[in-house]
Amino acid sequence: MNLMAQCRFSLFLLAFFCFFGVLNASPGDSDPIYKTCVEQCEKTGCVGNKCFQHCNFSSDGNPIDGPWYLQEPLYMRWKQWDCRSDCRYECMLSREEERRKLGNKPTKYHGRWPLRRIYGIQEPVSVALSALNLAVQFHGWVSFFILVNYKLPFRPNKSTFYEYTGMWHLYAIFAMNTWFWSAVFHSQDVELTEKLDYSSGVALLGYSLILATIRAFNVRLEAARVMVAAPIIAFTTTHILYLNFYQFDYGLNMIVCTIMGALQLILWAVWAGVTRHPSCFKLWVVVSGGAASMLLDIYDFPPYWGLVDAHVLSLATTIPLTYLWWSFARDDSEFRTSMLIKKTK
Repeated sequence: MNLMAQCRFSLFLLAFFCFFGVLNASPGDSDPIYKTCVEQCEKTGCVGNKCFQHCNFSSDGNPIDGPWYLQEPLYMRWKQWDCRSDCRYECMLSREEERRKLGNKPTKYHGRWPLRRIYGIQEPVSVALSALNLAVQFHGWVSFFILVNYKLPFRPNKSTFYEYTGMWHLYAIFAMNTWFWSAVFHSQDVELTEKLDYSSGVALLGYSLILATIRAFNVRLEAARVMVAAPIIAFTTTHILYLNFYQFDYGLNMIVCTIMGALQLILWAVWAGVTRHPSCFKLWVVVSGGAASMLLDIYDFPPYWGLVDAHVLSLATTIPLTYLWWSFARDDSEFRTSMLIKKTK
């Protein structure tokens, strides 16, 4: 009972911080000095002594000398910055420098902290950490694949004893896809990469909730699994379609992701508390670390050195947690296989 009460209280805290984060606007957007700077830059193509060639337009509104991305060096064409994004970035840096001299703390612009680009990469630290998460996910999946297919015994029909092998393989696909698009999105924030990143994240959370429900309740019948998965798939798909084709609502998406993430953490926490699984300690660490990672994303703070913010720390915490998570998956497959072999004897 105490465990359930703690889980409900944790969910309440997550929801509270979620709504608190939604209510916070971006004060940098309404700063008159910043707005004036962006408007002048879009007309003149310059911020101070720095000018952008692709902000030069002819009388009919078309860029002079063709599209701007054809006028840049080949190694820089991939970033696809347009006039407005460059103006916003330079005006943001200029305004933040003025605020720093006045002793003011950094503020958000268009929902994001003022992070510095490096070699055209919008959030270099987040890109590196997303790539590391992708590598750890791949390593964990390969080690799990080798274990269940080459080291553990098979049933007489050549299938694995472990009933959740296919679900973990599918989880790996969702996870690696999510971290790939996370790296792309943090490299370049445009509408397409943003939608792919958010949609992939929602899909991973939805499937993770299915995996948590089926494993925690030990659902083995295919019909029962379909009954568990169908409503979650329907809800997740509807939310992704809503974001992509109706309205890209950041606040709503934060609420949905927080609730789905909290639900699966609660499921794993309760299951770890009542089961006698030999690796429940690893599960407790992953659940605790996952909750801390979620709170870092919700309870935001200004970046240090223009590079490291709360989201960066959240990405960093998932790297060791992912390694431990796949270690639990391997332990679970060995544990279930040994139990099933004993029952067949």
